[in-house]
Amino acid sequence: MENIDVKELPAKRREIEEALKNNNLPIAAGMIQEYLKEFNNVELNIAVTGETGSGKSTFVNAFRGMKDNDDGAAPTGVVETTMEAKAYSHPKYPNMQVWDLPGIGTATFKPEEYLQKVEFDRFDFFIIVSSERFRANDISLAKEIQKMKKNFYFVRSKIDNDMRAEERKEKFDKAKTLETIRQYCIKGLEDQGLGSPKVFLISGFDLGLYDFPDLEETMEKELPDHKRHVLLLSIPNITLKINERKKEAFITNIWMLALVSGSVAAIPIPGLSFAVDVSILVIEIKKYYNAFGLDDETNVPVEELKAVLKSPLNKEINKDVVVKLLQSAVLAGLTVIEYLFSNIPIVGSFAAAGISFGTTYYMLTKCLNELADDAHNVLMKALMANE
Repeated sequence: MENIDVKELPAKRREIEEALKNNNLPIAAGMIQEYLKEFNNVELNIAVTGETGSGKSTFVNAFRGMKDNDDGAAPTGVVETTMEAKAYSHPKYPNMQVWDLPGIGTATFKPEEYLQKVEFDRFDFFIIVSSERFRANDISLAKEIQKMKKNFYFVRSKIDNDMRAEERKEKFDKAKTLETIRQYCIKGLEDQGLGSPKVFLISGFDLGLYDFPDLEETMEKELPDHKRHVLLLSIPNITLKINERKKEAFITNIWMLALVSGSVAAIPIPGLSFAVDVSILVIEIKKYYNAFGLDDETNVPVEELKAVLKSPLNKEINKDVVVKLLQSAVLAGLTVIEYLFSNIPIVGSFAAAGISFGTTYYMLTKCLNELADDAHNVLMKALMANE
């Protein structure tokens, strides 16, 4: 897939806004279609590395919302199973690839040759994983990444193992134990010459625990806008905060999709606008459904899920379902008016454009709110089940 220069996208968005200020709807709509095409093709390449046995392959799987035994999962084991840099695409967002890199410091991958062998220029950022104290190889790698002016993040993995061991102690304090582990790792990095490092404590088997939400938010803030969008939509929907940020990300594009719909409605070809509206709605609503993870496995019993899932879109999203929604009482009237106006020269076209814009905007907003609310309810149920 061709890589898009994300630096060009903000400028294109400004050009769209300028065309709208000049009341040039056809040009603005064409620019929006090109913008959205490039926006949807932005790639994100994340490198995950660490020493053998650090849990990096499990982290690669968890980051993509997968378990170690799922089809397409990165192989895991007690010995080095990653012999070359391998990309694992997200099952729902193929533009987001998590690369499982070989363990650094083995006979095959010596520290001084490592970065060149894995072709690290292609990665947007690095995640350095360790299940214990970060070692000299990890520090050397971080310093080389710094020289290339790329971001990296230290992940202390297998925290669930540490917590289980500590829980057996009489005066166990969860918060204190986590902070002790964190400070131990930070001190080790500082002693090796890395100033003010931040360490994220992660369980590869349950990203909702510990520091993963903080890690995700930190990575998101440090990415360019459009790569940030890819990361946010592809990560597991495991917290209420992530759920809300995903909703906000989708809201920003609704007006552009509605404008494309409106521009097509201005073309006096009977039925064309309706077909385009349905296509726009089906594609976008499926994105909502995937991003909110409403088909993901959960620890909530099926009957309890049925009680909190209110949107009719939770069963299936296809052309027929969307057409039924469009033909609901209020919108059916608007669609008929649009059809009639589209056959009246000039004035009719502008009226049809406005109606189509309003219809698409209303439908996308309504469906987004419904699916976001359902995802919120599922998360609440899951949180209560874990208490």
